[in-house]
Amino acid sequence: MEALSQERVRRGICNIPQGSALVTDADEEVFLLYTDLAALASRTTPGKEFRGLGFEDSTKDVLTVTFEIKNTGSDLVSDEPPSVKGRRRGKKKKPSDQTQMIEIQLHQDKTALRSRKGDTGSVVWKASIELAQALLQQYHAKVPEALFDPVSLRDSHLLELGAGTGLLSVALSPLVQKYTVTDIEDLIPLIRKNIALNLPHSGALNPASDVNGPITMTGIIKSEPLDWLTLYNCSPSTRHKLFSYDPIDLLLVVDCIYHPSLLPALVQTIDHLATPNRTAVFVMVELRAEDVVREFLEIWLAVGGGGVWEIWHVNDFLEVPYAMWIGWKKS
Repeated sequence: MEALSQERVRRGICNIPQGSALVTDADEEVFLLYTDLAALASRTTPGKEFRGLGFEDSTKDVLTVTFEIKNTGSDLVSDEPPSVKGRRRGKKKKPSDQTQMIEIQLHQDKTALRSRKGDTGSVVWKASIELAQALLQQYHAKVPEALFDPVSLRDSHLLELGAGTGLLSVALSPLVQKYTVTDIEDLIPLIRKNIALNLPHSGALNPASDVNGPITMTGIIKSEPLDWLTLYNCSPSTRHKLFSYDPIDLLLVVDCIYHPSLLPALVQTIDHLATPNRTAVFVMVELRAEDVVREFLEIWLAVGGGGVWEIWHVNDFLEVPYAMWIGWKKS
């Protein structure tokens, strides 16, 4: 694993945090990840170690998720021209105490979770909530070097795999020009129901939110089925006919790494959708089965015989039990 230099590294719309590193060996990456996870477990208060599978609350038909966005009323760095002698552009301002709240209501399908074999997307997962909180906080507080560049986001096409209830599409679509939300066909009605509940005007041709403006709920969302296994089993020519999208700037893959049998199809889907030197791929997983994470990384690193993908371990964004990578397909 190669440590990241102190120079800024940018891949598409992603700013790779300092201290991140290129992943070249799956075994080494997994060893480091699970060493950190074990250290966290040793510091955890007894009785609070168990997080379950990662559901937020699978007992409710409708779950309310609230995001508290702090310091939204101030720029962390001023971009105004100097007005007082001796004051320079870029001087830090005093942080504001202003806080804004975003509330999202999400229907869950508890029956499908219990009765439909392999169904894990019909309820809300903690990983999506914590990722949305971190991204919304960075965006609206105008954090310098945010993980996803806010200016680039406004003109971007974001596609999400394995979206489940559609939480991230509701939370993040106001920040982008176009959001394509996908999952297996059985989950699309639930996703559309939640989009309609929270973003009744999501189909309107509205521009993405201004990074310097108030928190608003606008955006263009398209929801459609995308089954990784179907794509994987298609011939290359059929694959390009059936699974063709506008060029994707950011591909989101959040907590989709769970069943070993799906890993080749997931990686093939990522590789098919990514445009070389354009699409940044953000993968996030809650660390559970060590062998599954290792196999995913091995398959991804080996695409095309190896060397096709540049994969960065994302440092200093969300801590364990999560792991995150940014993938960049080279030409």
